[in-house]
Amino acid sequence: MTEPMLGSAEGISYISRPGPGPVVVFLHGIGSHAASFVPLFDILPADLNFLAWNAPGYGASASLVEDWPLPEDYATKLAAVLDAMGHGTVHLVGHSLGTLIASAFARRFPDRLHSLTLAASATGYRVPRGGILPEKVGARLDDLTRLGPAAFATARAANLIHDPEAHPDLVAQVEAAMGQVNPKGYTQAVRMLASGDLPGDLSHVSLRPGFIIGAQDRVTPMAQTLAAAEAWETVHTEKPTITEIDQAGHAVYLQQPGAFCTALLTHMAAANARTSEGV
Repeated sequence: MTEPMLGSAEGISYISRPGPGPVVVFLHGIGSHAASFVPLFDILPADLNFLAWNAPGYGASASLVEDWPLPEDYATKLAAVLDAMGHGTVHLVGHSLGTLIASAFARRFPDRLHSLTLAASATGYRVPRGGILPEKVGARLDDLTRLGPAAFATARAANLIHDPEAHPDLVAQVEAAMGQVNPKGYTQAVRMLASGDLPGDLSHVSLRPGFIIGAQDRVTPMAQTLAAAEAWETVHTEKPTITEIDQAGHAVYLQQPGAFCTALLTHMAAANARTSEGV
């Protein structure tokens, strides 16, 4: 099996594990990074071609030029990265903040997706660029400024894991990733979260999304996934699949990686079948 490799394209750093099969692209959440997906590479089929990016302003990735970027700005950068790597059509997987980027990509580049999987969906707040941040969103930036990245991560990490006292290793993993956030990149991501509108974007996406959520997710609870799913259903008059994974919090793919990969592969296979049938 090919080992994961570090790389960069268009100013964006990434981790890839090449394979002869379809390309699967992973988009991390606001307090995470590309490396969080690497454990999944050993669970998913060996022939798949994996790519996990560090979003703009994360890891070694350059920040976007916009002071207050929108989801479509991240989506446009993702398209440029895929172009530079020679990837045409991909399976796209977004987690949390990554769902806003994934849905924006699906809306603007519909011909480039085999499937769209949204995990722990973040619906966004629909704040206009340059507007007033909601109190809950603004508190993220206040806390990061006051505490610094390391203490900020210590204060927040446990909330992403179900029954954190029983899983100190997972809490430590989340904390380590969150403690590496770049304040500039994080600030841009928080502003993008404020302006995001997942239901609005999905209402313009023809491809049927698949949703995954941890049953004990306290960060982006089921109501957000349902709002996104209902927005797509209203336009297409059919229900997208929602897979709820028990004994998992917000970091669902870390806490239940086997169940997460099963749900992802099931959705990818269903999307491939619909394509073959011309649906």
